[in-house]
Amino acid sequence: MASVEIRGVQKHYGGFHALRDIDLAIEEGEFVVMVGPSGCGKSTLLKTIAGLETVSSGTLFIKGRDVTRLEPGERGIAMVFQSYALYPHMTVAENMGFGLRMARRPKAEIDAAVARAARILRLEEQLDKKPKQMSGGQRQRVAIGRAITRSPDVFLFDEPLSNLDAALRTQMRVELATLHVQLGSTMIYVTHDQVEAMTMADRIVVLQDGNVEQIGAPLDLYDNPANLFVATFIGSPSMNLIKGKVKTVNGEAFVDAAGTLLPVGGKHTVTEGQEVTYGIRPEHLELADDGFEGKVGVVEPTGSETMVFVHAGGKDILALFRERHMFTPGQVIKLRPRKDAAHLFDATTGKRI
Repeated sequence: MASVEIRGVQKHYGGFHALRDIDLAIEEGEFVVMVGPSGCGKSTLLKTIAGLETVSSGTLFIKGRDVTRLEPGERGIAMVFQSYALYPHMTVAENMGFGLRMARRPKAEIDAAVARAARILRLEEQLDKKPKQMSGGQRQRVAIGRAITRSPDVFLFDEPLSNLDAALRTQMRVELATLHVQLGSTMIYVTHDQVEAMTMADRIVVLQDGNVEQIGAPLDLYDNPANLFVATFIGSPSMNLIKGKVKTVNGEAFVDAAGTLLPVGGKHTVTEGQEVTYGIRPEHLELADDGFEGKVGVVEPTGSETMVFVHAGGKDILALFRERHMFTPGQVIKLRPRKDAAHLFDATTGKRI
């Protein structure tokens, strides 16, 4: 039995169609991340699962129970928001136990639940502090602790790390992944940051304009994007996309992009003259004497990597090298795409060929 099942969910705000026929099954204990640009519907979908938004049509199940018309408190969920939503006049312990006190649970049960959550989140020494005495990362842990004390069937996270600086976000990503392993609970996480999705998720749900574009394991989406949108959204830096036409040279298929020939490889079925978009990730471009020529523009050394923008095929192409190279602007270099890593997309529909 799926932990969360969404069947044919639609959501309208007047004339705006926010969610379009969403079907999704999330298994018990899965960590599922929903990603997409602002306005794609990811937070709306999370709020419909939580019961904070009513669906226009469709059905929602949690642990086999139809919760479509139930109030949030009856659904067996706990939600952690982007804002910590802590009560400033309460201590950490009081904040974490607030939901159980509202449910009129016995004091011994509340104290035990708070102590357990504090132990898991390493907040034992902070229980008597007020939120204003704590760092942003500690406050977010308190908000997560408040969710843990309720022992929900499903945890819902709505961009919980957005207010943290880059270093703290990295630390909290690790802590959330560790928490998932410790609790073994079903977790649904919304973010616009595809790096968070790639590093934490068992499966990623990619949304755009209220539609599910693709669902899969992080590396499956990275290696086999279903369309141009997924290809550009998943991966940092994003995939190079170059428009051209299929051309056969000595029996081998290439994409001709403004005179630059890009090898297709044997896994694609294409026809002569077919208009396509050629995709290659920056790390799949190699320096080679038999590659295509390009002129170096901007060079960005980061220490561990060197990124170089090369003008070829009528546009700027990004190449990424793990080893160090001393490129200079204006230099002509030759790059060869790895044929086994090339992607082709239909020029009209944007779907993967």
